[in-house]
Amino acid sequence: MDSINTQDQLPPVSLTKKARKQLIIQQVNIHTRITYSELVSLINVSEDTIRRDVNELAEDGEVVKIKGGAMSIAYHYGHESQTYAQNNKLVIAEKTLQLLHDDIIVLIGGGTTIREFIKKIPTTLRATFLTVNVLSAVELLDKPMIKTIVIGGQISAYSQMTVSGEVFEYLSNIKADLCIIGTNAIDPANGLTDADWETIQVKKAMIKAADKVAILAISEKLNSSMKMKIADLQDIHYLITELPAGSAELQPYKAKNLTIL
Repeated sequence: MDSINTQDQLPPVSLTKKARKQLIIQQVNIHTRITYSELVSLINVSEDTIRRDVNELAEDGEVVKIKGGAMSIAYHYGHESQTYAQNNKLVIAEKTLQLLHDDIIVLIGGGTTIREFIKKIPTTLRATFLTVNVLSAVELLDKPMIKTIVIGGQISAYSQMTVSGEVFEYLSNIKADLCIIGTNAIDPANGLTDADWETIQVKKAMIKAADKVAILAISEKLNSSMKMKIADLQDIHYLITELPAGSAELQPYKAKNLTIL
């Protein structure tokens, strides 16, 4: 898995600068983060060209530059109003609520879809939430009946998750009822994938630290793969998208014995 691979139509061999930038913004928004190497593979231009495009997009406030690539502006603190595909993410958030019940212990990640889900959690829910994401913890503070535990350590600039050794030690000693995480790419054959090694290791540990695992993903992330594997679909229990559960697009995932919400 060398790069993002989707079933969408591939871009033309040669794109104008404007079209390149539009494609970069689209891919960053869909996958939250994307590396220069993945953009080079997708757009078929030099890395220097991609870097210049990303620099200009960052200066215009269209993306956020991170080490080795670019991140969605909506994922950056203070830019929540620019959430990509927000209506679809609100549908996902509403569906995810059915997995909650009083006294549940939830291990939760971060991201714009997770943020919309946290906002919809009823203020009457009595539960414990553990998170490796500081922004998720801040959102949870608005829920008076929820006990919020931040798993501390060094914070990754790529994923905004804590990624140091303390995180793995903590996760190895707990067993949550439910793990709720997002993903940058999901595919029936390749499972959950990402491009950042540290992020992948933390998500692997999170999956092992819970009895059940729910993946939240807008449908544009379906049938896409990135460089490194997080988990096979056999390790996941729920897939929650904005699509109706019976949609044809979801049948390959249902065939993997996932519960589709």
